[in-house]
Amino acid sequence: MKNVIVVMAIMLSSIVGTAQSVFDKFEDQKDVTSVVVNQKMFKMLALMGIDVDDPEMQGYVNMAENITSFKVFTTGDEKISSDMNATVSKYLKSSSMEELMRVKDGDQTVNFYVREGKDENHVKELLMFINGIKELTQGQDITINGKKREIETVLLSLTGDIDLRQISKLTSQMNMPGGEQLKKAGKDQN
Repeated sequence: MKNVIVVMAIMLSSIVGTAQSVFDKFEDQKDVTSVVVNQKMFKMLALMGIDVDDPEMQGYVNMAENITSFKVFTTGDEKISSDMNATVSKYLKSSSMEELMRVKDGDQTVNFYVREGKDENHVKELLMFINGIKELTQGQDITINGKKREIETVLLSLTGDIDLRQISKLTSQMNMPGGEQLKKAGKDQN
């Protein structure tokens, strides 16, 4: 019986380890811009000089304390975009994520997926995948780290105890891609 438990534990830990790092392969690719923020940084941000008397700021502090990982990968390279699309599709098939929302506008698609949390307003994981941005940004200068770049695809992964109501407010205030769509999705959850 102990052997069965040990084997199950090893199998589950390898599945969880793979799921958490499935998108990490994009981090070191030449034509990918990445932002990776881990739990320790979120805890530091939550402790920084924020006015905790402000209820809205206190909500952000509470949310930040419960985030374990935030990863954003962007690329303008069509081959990498295709690989991101295939990786997301494979991940969705092997995970227990469900589609929260999908928006299609011309060639651009925005997809939100979530892994169920403790209640209808909380999720353990939020995945946002945007494809086809290049068509919308033609003729616009997008500068990342001092270099002009075209962006075709954005992949955002957020894990932890995530309150959809708070994250939709935050993304719309930060003017992030998909922020308006996520704000609408957060309202639908209320």
